[in-house]
Amino acid sequence: MLDFDARNLSPMLFRESEEVFDSADHLYELKFDGIRSLAYLDDGTDLVNKRGKLLNATYPELADLHSSAKEKVLLDGEILLVKDGKPDFYALQKRAMMTDPLKIKIQAEMNPVVYVAFDLLYLKDGFIIDKPLIERKKLLEQFVKESKQLAISKYIENRGKELFQAAKKMNLEGIVAKEKNSPYYPGKRSSVWLKMKVYKEEDLVILGYVPKEHTIDLVLGRYQEGKFEKAGTVVTGKFKDKIVRFSEKHPAEPHFPEPKNAIWMLPKLVGRVRYMMKTKTGGLRQPVFMGLRDDKFVDDLS
Repeated sequence: MLDFDARNLSPMLFRESEEVFDSADHLYELKFDGIRSLAYLDDGTDLVNKRGKLLNATYPELADLHSSAKEKVLLDGEILLVKDGKPDFYALQKRAMMTDPLKIKIQAEMNPVVYVAFDLLYLKDGFIIDKPLIERKKLLEQFVKESKQLAISKYIENRGKELFQAAKKMNLEGIVAKEKNSPYYPGKRSSVWLKMKVYKEEDLVILGYVPKEHTIDLVLGRYQEGKFEKAGTVVTGKFKDKIVRFSEKHPAEPHFPEPKNAIWMLPKLVGRVRYMMKTKTGGLRQPVFMGLRDDKFVDDLS
């Protein structure tokens, strides 16, 4: 049984859609690159992540969120750290890992986070998760006011493709589509909530692999001015046999010091990788190996 005081609700989850679509039955919002959190606002503020962990000590600058609520409420939303007008997930990750109170206090002043609310799950004295989403959205706007630390997610109707192209142009993570009349399913992954990610693709050199039981982790590189730069790793099972056979015929000395258990090969294979974005060290976030490029040589990548 759900209990506001027990803080025992689990957030609803998204399914992924490969298709971007327009629909009169859906609301469309930007997909936020942050940390999902439920905000219990009553006499105080409690922030709880997807695993049920209390985040209050990590983000002290959000301690007064409850002052933005006109009634006792439970919000679903994301904690964001915004830099240069866009969410910076890597800066947020650094904040999330901190445990020293003094360092947290300094970062809260230098790099404050904001809470972006996109749903209202509890109002006054009861859960409202059975109400249609569009009603919950209107109640959210009615009973919660925006502040320096709290924003309400804006949505549009009908024009999913247009919003996706805007997210792509702004180099954002993607969009979400939610059925207007859907209830909220705590802890469930449902097709009434869909996420559509903006992916990038890049051709990279396969320099080696780390063997696993059923798959291999490919060690990837970029060919820059006649030398290789490490571009992270990506798992593949479908192309495992072909790559292993190639490495046996074309062994090489290590291209990089790490990983130490890698099996290295001559830099002749090119693969296409899909990913969300590059990390600050040049790696790839959420990479997916798309396949080998038999039509490209390594020199084509320089």
